[in-house]
Amino acid sequence: MRIDRAGWPFITGPLVPAALAAASGRRTAARWLAPPFLGLSAYMALFFRDPDRRCDVESAAADDVLSPADGVVMVAGEPQPGVAPEGEWQQISVFLSVVDVHVNRSPYHGEVVESSYRKGSFLAAYRKESAHRNERSELWLRDGEDPSARTVVFRQVVGVLARRIVTRTGPGQRLATGQRMGLMKFGSRMDVFVPPECTVLVSTGQRVRGGETVIARWPSAD
Repeated sequence: MRIDRAGWPFITGPLVPAALAAASGRRTAARWLAPPFLGLSAYMALFFRDPDRRCDVESAAADDVLSPADGVVMVAGEPQPGVAPEGEWQQISVFLSVVDVHVNRSPYHGEVVESSYRKGSFLAAYRKESAHRNERSELWLRDGEDPSARTVVFRQVVGVLARRIVTRTGPGQRLATGQRMGLMKFGSRMDVFVPPECTVLVSTGQRVRGGETVIARWPSAD
């Protein structure tokens, strides 16, 4: 199983006290600390897992917008008040629990033309206030040089347990649909904004898989 490189300090950290506890001998109370630390290390390996997905990464249809993360759809269609960027948008938001894969993927293809990071609160990611109050990273992706070209905006938004966003892309970089672009530690949400001409294909409460589930579709260029 592939592990994201950001997870290794969290995986190996608990192994040190586990080894010390195990080395303390059978007759000491410290030996009972070894199993919990080993369990924590195993959970961290599970959390930072990075499975391959069917899109990896050039096979996605040109008109498809894929889910950027595993989780449950919280918003599908009409944007939450005060959350969407300026202009006309539809919103798809995915809530990631602490057992979901937290590696994030690009929902569409094109060049990153704008990025921003904002510090904020750490409200539970399922609360609607988290979309505009929590710490977040925002990326604008444009498929073409013309300002009227297809544009998708997406955000990494941390939750009550998350304390760091990892964004491994920036302006000038081209992303393929479904390409890995970062992760969030730990429970969190992803917001995707598409223009009104796109058809939203998911509904609230639906489970989605990053890099596989089609959450919206552009009108065919043909």
